[in-house]
Amino acid sequence: MSEAAKEKTYSESEIKARLERELPHWRLEGGWIRRTYKTASWKGTLMVINAVGHLAEAAWHHPDLTASYAWVEVRLQTHTAKGITDKDFELAKKIEDVILWQPGKEGGALEGTPVGDQRFAYVKHEA
Repeated sequence: MSEAAKEKTYSESEIKARLERELPHWRLEGGWIRRTYKTASWKGTLMVINAVGHLAEAAWHHPDLTASYAWVEVRLQTHTAKGITDKDFELAKKIEDVILWQPGKEGGALEGTPVGDQRFAYVKHEA
């Protein structure tokens, strides 16, 4: 049995329902699940690209990326299955957790980046 035959692809309605439930800032467009991360500057953009690259390589599931000065778009699709599979949802969730991590809001020993000082800003968080 081929690898593609083992991977369940989701229908458009299943993908949209799962995104709404699990990844509300992601969208389905053109056969890909997509998310744009807004950053404060080129430094933040590079940090997001490198974090996504690390996660993708560790998962052995690689997204397409498009970047500009203050944003990065991440696109996921399982090429071997020619659609969206659990691989895409799982990597999207891990990317979301890592990129949007704000340790200062967790109350632990890690304080997070200084708020209000643009020298340290990198990712713009949605409310």
